[in-house]
Amino acid sequence: MRKKVLVGMSGGVDSSVTAAVLLEQGFDVIGVTMQIWPDTNSEIRAVEGGCCSLAAVDDARRVSNKLNIPYYVMNFKGEFQEKVIDYFTQEYLSGRTPNPCIMCNRYIKFESLLNKAVSMGIDYIATGHYAKIEYDEEKGRYLLKKSNDLKKDQTYVLYNMTQYQLSKTLMPLGYYNKNEVRAKARELGLTVAAKPDSQEICFVDDDYGKFIKEQTGQEIKEGYFKDTKGNILGKHKGIIHYTVGQRKGLGIAFGKPMYVVRIDAVNNEVILGEDTEVYFKGLIAGDLNLISVERLESETRVKAKIRYNAKEVPATVYPNGEDTVKVIFDEPQRAVTPGQSVVFYDDDIVIGGGTINESIS
Repeated sequence: MRKKVLVGMSGGVDSSVTAAVLLEQGFDVIGVTMQIWPDTNSEIRAVEGGCCSLAAVDDARRVSNKLNIPYYVMNFKGEFQEKVIDYFTQEYLSGRTPNPCIMCNRYIKFESLLNKAVSMGIDYIATGHYAKIEYDEEKGRYLLKKSNDLKKDQTYVLYNMTQYQLSKTLMPLGYYNKNEVRAKARELGLTVAAKPDSQEICFVDDDYGKFIKEQTGQEIKEGYFKDTKGNILGKHKGIIHYTVGQRKGLGIAFGKPMYVVRIDAVNNEVILGEDTEVYFKGLIAGDLNLISVERLESETRVKAKIRYNAKEVPATVYPNGEDTVKVIFDEPQRAVTPGQSVVFYDDDIVIGGGTINESIS
């Protein structure tokens, strides 16, 4: 019997071609779009191009019809509200900068969707991520490896995957580049072949402050900007509006470039400094997940990546108690941001990663 695979379809070209490739490889393919948008947010539901918009459902359904595969919309609104939206708002209120795409992958795609697939007797789930999953016989472990297309590589947002999840997941696009994927879509006559990639967070527009106020019902309090010596520089409009490394949009002029160095949620303060003060020699990370190894026994040399679009840099990782590590960079790095993730690489293999809790000056 053919193996069954449930393909998460966002209505974009990547997930559409994923379904087509797996069909060609002999799998019994079922398409599904995860319904994750809140009922009350009609504007976001109607946005063109977002991965959780109504337009995305229409596109995914058209592709499924073209490929002649079953297609369903499954409701994950409750899980998404709790694990992604509530997390997103709480992180900002805590003075941290969240990464909702990582949480969506961790809890919605590779937990809730996978559990649903297993309960239906389906062998695998599949996504349109640019990454490779391979089994290492010698290590006896599944490995997460960089995509052939390094410009599109998405391993940074996948570092939380467990061995079980990797064993039940297919990511065929890791062996393609983006041009090949679009060419494949054109060859198959898929209407999404030229559809632009979605760039935004799917459940909120650019006005994070408005969204957080609506979600929490809280009035965001003003506070003080201070310099790194504790001097008051002026008033800020609420800590949710700032992130480490930010220069533009501070709403106050200093006669010289000033940057957010740190956010003190306890005292409702935003600490500003000059460019040199936004560089840090290291960080402490928690909520650790390891993939290529079971544990870090001692200090380990890695290439570390501190945000999705950052370059990997040489660093040393030191075990720092249970589930936390200290990371020291060979050269100080700009805007190490609590709430973001740090991911460790050994060449093209993901060692693992964790959430940045604090920077080390």
